[in-house]
Amino acid sequence: MPRQTPIQPRKQPRQARAELTRRRILDAAAHVFAEYGYAAGTTNRIAEQAGISIGSLYQYYPNKDALLLELLSQHLDASPMLALTENGSAQRDLEDMLRATVRASIDNHRHDPHLLQVMIEQAPRSGELIARMETVQRETAQRLETVLREHPEVRVADVATAAQLVLTTVELSVHLLVAAPDPVDASHLETEMVAMLSGYLRGS
Repeated sequence: MPRQTPIQPRKQPRQARAELTRRRILDAAAHVFAEYGYAAGTTNRIAEQAGISIGSLYQYYPNKDALLLELLSQHLDASPMLALTENGSAQRDLEDMLRATVRASIDNHRHDPHLLQVMIEQAPRSGELIARMETVQRETAQRLETVLREHPEVRVADVATAAQLVLTTVELSVHLLVAAPDPVDASHLETEMVAMLSGYLRGS
């Protein structure tokens, strides 16, 4: 069942100094989670890494669930998949549009694959987190569907399903193949995935 522990930040920074402290806490959390994993990534370790007291950390975040949710939310907000739905995407060359998105997704995973693995596979499944992920997925798919319907190179019959399929293929395949212990060569993955998706969307 979804967890019900509080995961909202306790304090929203209003001054530059407070914002720097919050950023330092999040950077420390990312480092600790990547190094120790979720279970051993304690708030004490995070506070020590950030160079602050545990009491100061708790002024901003009630627990490590809240920290992991914040990191995952930032990851969702910066999703490379949004590049597929920018204004003017329907006027771009299809392969160029797909290549930019696949490359950005690969780069995002290569930056710190272990942290991303922790966020996706070990994050507590709170109701709020599930709802947040579902909302981002649904809105991105809807925006991508609009782009595909307007794109002159797209010939696929079921555009709504195609939008879901493209999103899932890029997100899951890149995560599994780049963040794996023995990752696939990034340039080969990019080339093959762009060829696969562009061929599918063109109906060829």
